[in-house]
Formats: sequence, C-alpha cells, structure tokens
Amino acid sequence: MGPILNILSYVLPVLGAIMILVFIHELGHFLFAKLFKMRVEKFSVGFPPKVIGKQYGETEYVLGLTPLGGYVKITGMVDESMDTDFVDSEPKPYEFRAKPVWQRIIVIVAGVVFNVILAAIIFIGLKKAYGESYIPAENIDAVYVEEGSFYHKIGLRTGDRLVALNGEEMERFRDYKDPNNLLRSPMTITVEREGQELTFTGPEDIITQLNRSQGNTGIWFEPALLGRVQDDAPADTAGMQRGDEIVAINDTPVRFWHQLTSLIGASEGAPIRVRWHRPDSLQEGAPDERLLVGREGGTFIYENDIVPRAEGEGWIVGVGAAEADQMQAVFGRRTKDFTMGEAIVEGTVQTGTMVGVIGSSLGRLFSGRENFSENIGGPIAIARETRNALSLGWGAFWHIVAVLSITLAIVNILPIPALDGGHLVFLIYEGITRREPSVKVRMVMQQVGMLVLLVFMTFLIFNDVLRIF
Repeated sequence: MGPILNILSYVLPVLGAIMILVFIHELGHFLFAKLFKMRVEKFSVGFPPKVIGKQYGETEYVLGLTPLGGYVKITGMVDESMDTDFVDSEPKPYEFRAKPVWQRIIVIVAGVVFNVILAAIIFIGLKKAYGESYIPAENIDAVYVEEGSFYHKIGLRTGDRLVALNGEEMERFRDYKDPNNLLRSPMTITVEREGQELTFTGPEDIITQLNRSQGNTGIWFEPALLGRVQDDAPADTAGMQRGDEIVAINDTPVRFWHQLTSLIGASEGAPIRVRWHRPDSLQEGAPDERLLVGREGGTFIYENDIVPRAEGEGWIVGVGAAEADQMQAVFGRRTKDFTMGEAIVEGTVQTGTMVGVIGSSLGRLFSGRENFSENIGGPIAIARETRNALSLGWGAFWHIVAVLSITLAIVNILPIPALDGGHLVFLIYEGITRREPSVKVRMVMQQVGMLVLLVFMTFLIFNDVLRIF
C-alpha cells in the first residue's frame, strides 16, 4: 500500500496542475462566448471518454478521463468536433459564425490571455507569500567550477569571482543560472581572475548544452564547512565535529564542498590525510594534542588519516554540508517582503519576463539553433518536472504551474490548425478580405491540424520514454 500512496502523492498534484491549466484556458473561451451571447453546447475539462457530465441550461459540463486538454463547443463554429450540420442553414443570432469578427477573435484569444493572467496571479501570490531572499553576488569572492561542466567549457575556472552577466553587474549570485540571462544572444559572463577581468561568451545552442548537463551549470560556492558529522562514521572517529572546515586532503588545498566530495570519491576507499580548521569558539576543553598540528590566531589546525567507506556507488566519510545558519553566517542574505502593490508590480514583471524567456526558447528550438529532440518535453517530462518541483515545496510547485501556464498559452497561439492560433489566422484573413474561408478549406485544415498534433504528441511521448531509458 505504501508504494501506491507514494505514487499517488506525486501523480495527483501533477494531474491537478494540468486540470487547473486546462480549466482556466477553457474558462476564458467560455466566459467571453457567454458575454457575446453565443450558445455554448459543451464545456469539457479532459477529453473523452466522459467520466461525469451535467446539463445546466443550454450547456453540458463534462469531466473527461483523458486529462491532456479540454474544449468548449460553441454553436456555429468549425472545431475539433468536425460538426458541420449547421453549414446549410442560415446563421442564427446565437451562433459563433453570426458574430462580428472582433468578437470571435476575442473569444479565441481569451484562453491564451487567461493562462497568462493565471501565471501572473501565481507569481504575485508567490511574491507576497514568500518575498525574496538571495545571497548578494558581492559576498561570494570565488567559485568552484566543475571540470567538463557548462561554464567550464566556456572558460570559467575554480577560483574565479563572478562579476557581470551580459555586461550588467551581478546583484544576486543566483543570476548566473537565470534563464533570462542565459538566453541572451550572445550570452556573456565576466569574471575576475588574479586581478584581471575576463569575459567569456556562451554557445549558440546554450539550451541543448544545459540539458545535456541536466541543468547543472557546474558552478558551486558552498565552503568545505561541516554541517553535521554522523556518529561512528570515519570523520567522527577521526575527531571531526560540526563547524570544522576542511582545508586540505592529501596536501591538495580544499576550499569548496564539491571539491571535497570529489576528492573523497576519487580515493576509492584508500586512506586519505585530512587537515581541518576549528575556531576556538567551537573547541570544547583542551585540544587533542595527537591531532593538533598548529594554531593560527583563534583557529586550531588538526590533521588525521581517514579511511572512506563505501556507500552505494561512491565513498563517504560521514559528513554533511553546511546548514542554513552556517551559510548565513558566512555569506549573509538579503531578504525583502513585498506589500500587495509591490507584489503586483514584481509578479507582473516576472510574468512578462517569463513570456519572453519561453517564447525565445521555443523560437530557438524551431529555428534549429537548438537540438529539438533533446530539449522538447511531453507529458512524461512535464510530470517529472512537476513532481520534482513539488518535492521542493509548494512554492516551487506553484512556480512550475505558472511556467506551464505560460507555455500552454504560447503553444496555443501558434498558427497551427486545431489550435487557437490556427482559428485566429482564419479570423484575421476574414477581417482583412471581408470574406470567410470556405467550410471545406477549414475542415481540411482542421483535420490536418489534428493529425499533426496527434503525430507530435506521439513523438513527444516516445521521445520522453527514450530519454528515460
């Protein structure tokens, strides 16, 4: 029963997120169709088969079993239902086709607009609920750059200090992995190295490169400071304690946590000579003279041999990274709470930024600048990302919902038959020429569009499966 409940704990929020996005999108179409006195025959969240349905007035409200979309069936409109029974009769006042072009355009784009509004509401809510907290870039005087990583490939090295992104001075240290900064063309990053400033340029296929590294940019700044020491672990037996800072392994200087774990892993279980510092404020009682090798001001310097033990596919000594209070003491953190007015401004700006980022990303994919199959995700990928976000907390979960809402909006407005963008193209044509495209043409294009979407969805699912295995 436990595994089933565990699966449901992830699946249900993912399905819930998708259903919310679909409901809001279709609600936009529905409300404006009603506003312009169009007859709505059906409002469905999810595709057939029907799970439940209830008729209220002229509209049947349906919940479908397939939660990958939904639809609003408006009388007198050529849509996914392929219903053309109305064609041979005179347009009735309540039909979609009887309304002015501008009203029909609003009904079509309303779903997209509602998805963007939903994203803005979520971002505003997150700003108000969580505020903003970040480590100032000026407080990080050096970083560890993993060999072979994204930033290592473009030229950064361990010991560099991040100075600027795209010619602008960094305020928040996390800006180096902000998609809005990474997708600039060209993306540049400036570092300070041995008293000189050097600027490096990112690759053209930056999204592909990041995905190949699973989003790991390769930059770390966490110090080799112990947040915990497991009882009876090799580090505990060697005399280490919380608050100690490891400074060398086998005469190799150590400054960063990822540098530490890399060296321990490379030992493959062979004994390693570890040197660490301990502030005198953490020293309880007299120092262990057997391990003490020196003292600098208010710091004790210890050294001992440790034999890493195997765990899983790696090697450990039984220590954990610095915890929040220690990181705060070392690097500091700026926090800001937002008034409702400030949250509205910040959330709206973030929505606009995210629209630009997602739009730019799709543009890079369809233009061939990025590897399409490596960077496009289907239902499985969406479920995985939503699950991962949920594991980080509700703030991260709602953030990914907002991002998905914007993505849904942008994809829907693409000029592809069967999507909102395809309907919009026909309406714009009618508005310009004053002549409605023939039903035959629209039906053929609708069928082609549905076939394209079916093939594309099949590709996405198979692509997701291939990327898993």
